[in-house]
Amino acid sequence: MVDSAIRELRPAGRERLIVVEDDPVTRTMLVGYFSDNNFDVVGAGSCAECRQALRGRTDLIFLDVQLPDGDGFELAKEIQATSNAGIIFVTRRDTDVDRILGLEIAGDHYVTKPINLRDLLARARSVLRRRSLDRKAARSHNSIAFGDWIIDLTRRELLGSGGKPVSLTRAEFDLLAALVGADGRPLSRDYLIEVVSNRQAEVDIRTVDALVARLRRKLVGSGTPVIATVTGVGYKLALSERL
Repeated sequence: MVDSAIRELRPAGRERLIVVEDDPVTRTMLVGYFSDNNFDVVGAGSCAECRQALRGRTDLIFLDVQLPDGDGFELAKEIQATSNAGIIFVTRRDTDVDRILGLEIAGDHYVTKPINLRDLLARARSVLRRRSLDRKAARSHNSIAFGDWIIDLTRRELLGSGGKPVSLTRAEFDLLAALVGADGRPLSRDYLIEVVSNRQAEVDIRTVDALVARLRRKLVGSGTPVIATVTGVGYKLALSERL
């Protein structure tokens, strides 16, 4: 059952957090700590309990990867399709493959156990601040045309010729948006690592190179390269005509 100790008397204005963790000791620790730090927290021990908790407004989710009734990565995809909540993976799985997969799918951060609670609190607040700024920016329409494409920063959509949507992962969109926003100025790989992961240690240059390669395959139209390599620096947008 979804933890109910703090369901009652939800104070207005408190950000709502779901802790999806099958270990009851870890779940109780996280629920208690973040409740003490003025969050409205619900604990869930499985994918099913997380889905139940998501029926209410949710601002941020701590998500374990290994759950008794499903895979956390697949659950993250499901959450991303139906919710604007931030996602921080909190797991014992610490391989580079898992870390990169989590960040590319939906994760704002990828944290490995054992958990440093103060660090996790700082990450949570950072994600919530950024999402608050994104919501404020979304109040005004913000589209940029480049080559055969239009990127809509408000709706987080990329449209090709004829208005056809181009499917991008969160990481691909964030990287492309950074390049478009730079107006043709080159961006270093280190900066793009920060754009994709929000924390430099979580991914490396190979991740950025892989994302650029995928974007180049998807951004095919005019025959002119859209993303150019700047030797010794990183990448830049080769076309940057604004609407």
